[in-house]
Amino acid sequence: MFDSRDSSVSKTLLATPSPLRLLAAFALLLSGSAFAVAQDESDLLSNVRKLTFEGRRAGEGYFSADGTRMVFQSERDPSNPFYQIYVSDLETGDIQRVSPGFGKTTCGWIHPNGEKVLFASTHADANSERLQKEELDFRASGESRRYSWDYDPNYELYVAELDQIEPGTTKGLTALTSAMGYDAEASYSPDGKQIVFASNRAAYSRELTEREREQFERDPAFMIDLYIMNADGSNVKRLTNEPGYDGGPFFSPDGQRICWRRFAPNGATAEIFTMKTDGSDVQRLTEINAMSWAPFYHPSGEFLVFTTNKHGFANFELYLVRADGEGEPVRLTTTEGFDGLPVFLPNGNQLSWTTTRVVDSDGKVVMEDGEPKKSTSQIYLADFDVETARRRLGLTESSDNNSTDEDASLARSNLTATAPEFRPGDVMRHVDYLTRPELGGRLTGTPGEKRATAYVAAYLESLGFVPAGQNGTFFHDFEFPAGSTLGPANELTITTSSPGGDSATIDAELTESWTPLSFSQTGDIESGEVVFAGYGLQVPGDDENDEYDSYVHLNVADRWVLVLRDLPQDIPAEQRQRMARYGDPRRKATIARDLGARGIIFVAGPTSQVKRDVIRFDANASQAQVSLAAISISNEVASKLVRTGGHDLKELQSHLDDGKMAMGIPMSGITVEASIEINRRTGTGRNVIARLPADTEANSTDDVQFPVVMVGAHIDHLGRGGGSNSLARSDEENQVHVGADDNASGVAAMLEIAQYLVDQRNSGRVKMKRDLMVAAWSGEELGLFGSQAFVDDFSKLYPAAPIQEPSEDDIAIAHAHGMTPDAASLKDAVAVYLNLDMVGRLRDKLIVQGIGSSPGFEGEVQRRNVPVGVALQLDRTSTRLPTDASAFVARKVPILSGFTGAHEDYHTPRDTPDKLNYDGNADIANLFGLLTRGFLMSSDVPEFKLHEGQSTEEVPRARLTAYLGTIPDYAAGEVKGLKLSGVASGGPAETAGVRGGDVIVKLASQKIEDIYDYTYAIEALKIGETVEIVVNREGQDVTLSITPGSRD
Repeated sequence: MFDSRDSSVSKTLLATPSPLRLLAAFALLLSGSAFAVAQDESDLLSNVRKLTFEGRRAGEGYFSADGTRMVFQSERDPSNPFYQIYVSDLETGDIQRVSPGFGKTTCGWIHPNGEKVLFASTHADANSERLQKEELDFRASGESRRYSWDYDPNYELYVAELDQIEPGTTKGLTALTSAMGYDAEASYSPDGKQIVFASNRAAYSRELTEREREQFERDPAFMIDLYIMNADGSNVKRLTNEPGYDGGPFFSPDGQRICWRRFAPNGATAEIFTMKTDGSDVQRLTEINAMSWAPFYHPSGEFLVFTTNKHGFANFELYLVRADGEGEPVRLTTTEGFDGLPVFLPNGNQLSWTTTRVVDSDGKVVMEDGEPKKSTSQIYLADFDVETARRRLGLTESSDNNSTDEDASLARSNLTATAPEFRPGDVMRHVDYLTRPELGGRLTGTPGEKRATAYVAAYLESLGFVPAGQNGTFFHDFEFPAGSTLGPANELTITTSSPGGDSATIDAELTESWTPLSFSQTGDIESGEVVFAGYGLQVPGDDENDEYDSYVHLNVADRWVLVLRDLPQDIPAEQRQRMARYGDPRRKATIARDLGARGIIFVAGPTSQVKRDVIRFDANASQAQVSLAAISISNEVASKLVRTGGHDLKELQSHLDDGKMAMGIPMSGITVEASIEINRRTGTGRNVIARLPADTEANSTDDVQFPVVMVGAHIDHLGRGGGSNSLARSDEENQVHVGADDNASGVAAMLEIAQYLVDQRNSGRVKMKRDLMVAAWSGEELGLFGSQAFVDDFSKLYPAAPIQEPSEDDIAIAHAHGMTPDAASLKDAVAVYLNLDMVGRLRDKLIVQGIGSSPGFEGEVQRRNVPVGVALQLDRTSTRLPTDASAFVARKVPILSGFTGAHEDYHTPRDTPDKLNYDGNADIANLFGLLTRGFLMSSDVPEFKLHEGQSTEEVPRARLTAYLGTIPDYAAGEVKGLKLSGVASGGPAETAGVRGGDVIVKLASQKIEDIYDYTYAIEALKIGETVEIVVNREGQDVTLSITPGSRD
């Protein structure tokens, strides 16, 4: 909840890293920024009228449970320049001041019984009247003041009994809080038994770190969190503990959840969140990357209204968002200027909000000199069209069906407009649909994914394909990790004891000083002693290198193991390369678990040069966990811990940084215990699986003719914002990633192939010897979840399918190529799998991967390409491909995968339909259509036999901790070195002067001839240590200096 006073704001204030930016933007609006009307708002809002008229300004109107009264704040008392709290009777027009008339007040709320009002006030501050006089004198001088909201630490919460208060006195008021700090922004639960509020009291009650103290002095809002208490002020509990301003909380209509807005730590953006009333199950509803605030539930509980400035820094508009976070927010107001602090009336059919607009008697915006006329902020009311809003949000009973029915209808109409031939215009038609903004980027598990899969299923059904999914449908559902959040019960206790028996604790603030890791065990972890195990590594020896073991002669059973992150800092590049694959935190945790440790504690250490010393909690991580506690602590906390044990952390790390082994050390006098709560969520996505029977008389109930030929392409993309996979620039972060090349191009090619083969079969030009299956995979961008679920569920979907358990030879081959060794073979059930992933940007050559999965593939591809004439680059790589083909080759199925190469728009909102080569896309579909035709007609099936070449067998599988920001050009062909298609904006490579088109020939003295040399070279780099990089640029070698960054 924000105080919204009018004053001029300088650009200096707008640049400050504080939530005051939002208030500054509001003040800028009030002081004369330009306005323009966008579109008519009458489709959702009608009968707009003004509710407050008197005083300098008014805002934050909230209604009683029966809707007959409104509490609001207003400046209208000539003796007090600050807001006071008033209650307006909407039936009679009577207005009653509730606050005493002196001091500052904010954020009123009427108790559900209608007999009392909750608000925040500073009237108990002895300086109140002096501050009022100073402000009045200042205003009388004619000067203007820059806007500031000081989060006065004298704000306390009060409840006023409406039948007992007397104007100008504190009679009838009861104080609910008395802690030093800003206590405000409070509201009652629907049953009136609890109060949720915002406070920075913790900043005054505990010792702050130096960093916290500096930040708090600049911005007191940085330390504001949410609290809940009983309605009488007892049993106060903290609900949030994240960096940044948490405020503006309200209960859901059923009292089970709380909505609020959270500012980023730098104050530049805010987003809308909800959680259970105990602080658990935190859900983020928006990812707009703007100032989104003031959320409020609709009485139905199905959706919320909020304010955002996504359309411009000085333009705040109202939006609706579903309470489950599904779909895209829906815009409610469209008039430039300030529209904020919205609230639904209890009947759900009216909306009230604070605005600077001026309307006429018909509710239309008054124009003046071509712009909307403006005034100071006042409260307005409008009728709200609930059903239209629900329909736009996809909440009507038939909305999902209606949307998918529309998509199916469009697919059928597209079928009549397309032809069996491979035409660029037909490819364009499919791409156009899949990249529409309303599909929101087709993120797995979203309505956009559902609509896209409905379109593909309907198109294939119209062609004559029969269902091959679950329960006689075209769909195959699968679960995927949908992220995780930290619950409220995370607590770390580090206890130190001296020889004399005295004990103390080391303070550790969640997220700032410690955090659980996403793969950690959860629950209460018993207290245990601490041992230091260096870098926590176990690296086997070989003929040339000695074994490295951080745990030699160290007993860690039932103890907490303190280990350093990454690798020894000063080891030679060759040793770093050898050890790199053993340095992953999860691997270190697994070693500690196997040795019987109770928990593992990671610390960066003073000599490391990572970006942050506390490992960031990965909210996008999968559910899999290691069965021991795993946490990360700051260098400051770790130094105190080690110092108590009689050692110096920097000395310990420096002693290990040369790579020599050293025995571990018990840390006497220290115990650690923890409570860890991680809420792990799963989502549901769906694949499309369709079958074209070889027999034209067959139907969906007939048995599948195995082995089938399969053609697939992933249909999902990154959605809005793109998550951690996005390579968007900072100015693109919240845009929809429509994924034209990745992978609307592949789906379009797949549909072209399907239409071609149906025509070939029906016309008698092809005598199919086996069935064709076509699949649109989802979950690929998140980790091949859809295709992997399909091969895992194959025997359930098709009980009659011939599936073989792996032989000893199969297991040996799988181990040699880094595949799952115990996966059942599908080679008798699926003759061959053809994959299309990013085939829309043909420039020089089409890369066909998987040539090394069957001996005859090279000749087959060349032969089928004769009538097409696409320039080819045949790649023997078959395993470990970052696409759905990997799920099949791991099951001993020969694969061919088409790919036109990475580009500078990969995984950004710039991957748009206008940049595709539709002629090339159609030619690729033609080639893969002819390949599929050949496999369907042949009496023989391809032999699965891997031969990927020597270099591929040595593909490194290390975790690369160093980051350079280079984008390889996979379509470069026969080039000695690693050719780049581009470099990441702001990354180390761009900073060093590396460009797209450069060929890297040397990195840190290591010769680079291919991607594998390059990967090994990166393994050997040390974060923050500048090395030479040599690139060949237009025939000339150019030597540059590059400083690797950190991936963590």
